[in-house]
Amino acid sequence: MCMSRDTYLHTVNHEAQAPVLCSAFSADGNTVFTAGADKAVRMWQLGQQPPNGIPQQIGAHDAAVRNVAFIPSTNMIVSGGWDKKLKFWDARQPNPALQIDLPERCYALDVRGNLMVVATAGRHIISYNVQGQPTEHSRKESPLKFQSRCIAAFPDMTGFAVGSIEGRVGIHYLQKVAGKDSFAFKCHRQDTNVFSVNQIAFHPFGTFATVGGDGVVNFWDKDNKQRLKGFPSINRTIPCASFNAQGNMFAYASSYDWSKGSSFYAQGQPNEIFLHYVSEDEIKPKGKKTGGRR
Repeated sequence: MCMSRDTYLHTVNHEAQAPVLCSAFSADGNTVFTAGADKAVRMWQLGQQPPNGIPQQIGAHDAAVRNVAFIPSTNMIVSGGWDKKLKFWDARQPNPALQIDLPERCYALDVRGNLMVVATAGRHIISYNVQGQPTEHSRKESPLKFQSRCIAAFPDMTGFAVGSIEGRVGIHYLQKVAGKDSFAFKCHRQDTNVFSVNQIAFHPFGTFATVGGDGVVNFWDKDNKQRLKGFPSINRTIPCASFNAQGNMFAYASSYDWSKGSSFYAQGQPNEIFLHYVSEDEIKPKGKKTGGRR
């Protein structure tokens, strides 16, 4: 990606250089919300450099904050922490507008329209209706046998995809959809080595991408149960990824994901962001494969 001479990059941090664990954009794309190991939820207006390089704090938890998301229908920010709390914030108020107890620590959450899905420790998955006052819709055990690593709601809000540390993705419908059933499949595996699924990102077409500890990006079609594209491994872990709103750009980052502990961290290992321009033919559903010969 090329940048013009008039492009400026600003860097902001949380207090005491605490790790930032998550981020989310407002609906108009002008504001970024972040949260992390300093237990704070912060807000940064793009184009402005905050005092001392630390964004405005708009909320707090009693432990590290693992996830944050923006709810367009109410203009609220939701945060999920390792203190087993969901908190809903109005950026203009110092106290949470609502607090919900979780059965365990929050590991992942996602908001799509009026649907929010939350994955916690203990393999709990809880869905909420966030139109107006958030209310619990369902509570179930993950369809996968190992710890949840990431979760993403379907664009049509009929269900969610959840990824685990054991290289599997579960496709689960929250309501009956004609001709479609819940299922799970293996991915991000090399020979006998199994890697975590670190992020699931849906495209506007309803197809999705997964990235993992094997350094691989895959594009999938859940409705036709097939892989659309596999990228060569970059030989470094990929912890996060996302499509832009139009779906013509896919961004993913490489950095150590700490899955093997501090002893495997290589000092000076680069942290990089990659941009892939998405063509329609590599992400659009291709229809079911048919067997046999004519």
